[in-house]
Amino acid sequence: IIGAVLFVAGEIMEHKGLGTSATLPVFVIAYLALGGVIVVKAAKNISHGQIFDENFLMSIATLAAFAINDSAEAVGVMLFYRIGELFEEKAVERSRGQIMDAVDLRPEVVNLVTGDDIQVIPSEEAQIGDILLVRPGDRIPLDGIVIEGNSRIDTSPITGEPVPVAVNEGDEITSGCVNTSGQLKIRVEKPLEESMVTRILDSVENAAASKPKIDRFITRFSRVYTPAVVAIALLTAIIPSLVTGEWHKWVYTAMTFLVISCPCALVLSVPLTYFSGIGAGSRRGILFKGGASLEALNNVKTIVMDKTGTITKGNFVVQKVVPAQGVPLDENELLWLAAACEGASTHPIAKSIINSYEERKTSAAKAGDFSLVAVGATVENIREQAGEGVFAELEGKTILCGNVKLMERNNIDLSGYHGTPGSTEVLLAMDGHFLGHVDIADTIKADAKSAISRMKAQGLTTAMLTGDGQASADAVAQEVGIDEVRARLLPQDKLSALTDIREKRGAVMFVGDGINDAPVLAGADVGAAMGSGADAAIEAADVVFMKADLTSIPISVKIARKANIVSKENIVFALAVKILVMILGLFGIASMWLAVFADTGVAMLCVLNSIRMLYMKTE
Repeated sequence: IIGAVLFVAGEIMEHKGLGTSATLPVFVIAYLALGGVIVVKAAKNISHGQIFDENFLMSIATLAAFAINDSAEAVGVMLFYRIGELFEEKAVERSRGQIMDAVDLRPEVVNLVTGDDIQVIPSEEAQIGDILLVRPGDRIPLDGIVIEGNSRIDTSPITGEPVPVAVNEGDEITSGCVNTSGQLKIRVEKPLEESMVTRILDSVENAAASKPKIDRFITRFSRVYTPAVVAIALLTAIIPSLVTGEWHKWVYTAMTFLVISCPCALVLSVPLTYFSGIGAGSRRGILFKGGASLEALNNVKTIVMDKTGTITKGNFVVQKVVPAQGVPLDENELLWLAAACEGASTHPIAKSIINSYEERKTSAAKAGDFSLVAVGATVENIREQAGEGVFAELEGKTILCGNVKLMERNNIDLSGYHGTPGSTEVLLAMDGHFLGHVDIADTIKADAKSAISRMKAQGLTTAMLTGDGQASADAVAQEVGIDEVRARLLPQDKLSALTDIREKRGAVMFVGDGINDAPVLAGADVGAAMGSGADAAIEAADVVFMKADLTSIPISVKIARKANIVSKENIVFALAVKILVMILGLFGIASMWLAVFADTGVAMLCVLNSIRMLYMKTE
């Protein structure tokens, strides 16, 4: 702001007829305010052997402008450059701000049990052997062993497995998982720096360090443009001067050429294009963490996705009820029996059966059909067999309700049973006879199939990495149309699989949502996290999809590709005008003010072209 105000003041002073002695100090101070950091950065880069970058060109061109007594041009160029940088910086700040507003930070405290009291202390102060209280809904803060209570633990943030795991006294428990039902007391076995969450975050840092580095376009461009311009300027100063002996004239012409060649329109329009791209994404709930993410996304060849919480919703819904052949029960009666047996359970699969029964009963009652309401029949003496299912009694008959293992252990003939690959199934038997099964599966997101079709239409290959079983993964992949599946992967295996896919197919974008996905998100060319996912995943990602839908993937790719096209349009247009004016300048035809007008005019046209990004259609 100080630089801009002084620049305007200097221009007004010049137009008022004040001499160089009055205006030069104003322009010098303005230049230091705007360009001091650029000149220092250029000097540092030169000391590290990085000579021909945009900082060097900006510095040499503007200092040449001072040398030929064109101070206003020197300050104006730096002002435009800093405005372009500011656009991109503000876009990134805004995107990061929205991300931080949308996520809860990882809990930094634990509930330490001391006698009958609970003391809240920072998690890093917890020592091995301390007893911690973990309430329902809390995330397990440190690795430990359950010493009191029993519950079900959602391990999907760590393993990706959607089925919660039962834990009882004596069981090991891992940090990062979520306690879904009962209250637990755990004994700390590992301090914070050795617990699973910390190990995963460490792998995020390591993965990020090995991530392919994407140079900003303007940096890549300047490596070619800068030495070419400097070489032409040197040749212009030396060769004609040796022939004619008019050193002053040709050195002045060379300096004028350097000023004309300064890529003001380029350094403004490229960041602005990516600023507009970030804005276009933000309007659609897609938060890019900077222009580099957009540039990298443009080069992606394969979209790699996690399964649970990304392609599927991570919940359980009854898909179908299948009575066994020859059994005198219809679907509704079989579902009622399963719901009655599971009535006392808090397991998510049991809840899905109960919910499905209640929904059917409500719908049927509204339609005047009361067949789903059992009259005079009560399921009694329900006993749970951990990891297998339940035993119960109905009017003196023994009911079994559980998995295949429960049926086989009780010698139930399952010759008429045919399971569905990729589904969890609850089987029922009465007095030793198989009655049928209830098919339960994680629900695939409604937009998954259409989104993957759009990705393929964009020429992208799709792949899925998951910790789930092969059958479940294959079933989901087949339904939505994914090209490649890799299942039963631990967090460290996912990163290896991603590296393998990158080597075979080129740049990859990984989309995930769990803590276990964080290392892969950090290691991918572009990491995208679902906004509904874990904090560690969102922190490690380059892009965040706040709507947590798959449609955001092809939209983000389209925005990135459009940004690439617009930036190239700006570059070609700016260079064409720039080269024309530079040629005229070499022949002494173009005045400095024509160069300034061409540069500024082109910059404004590029700005208008970039702003079109904000109004692009993505459907």
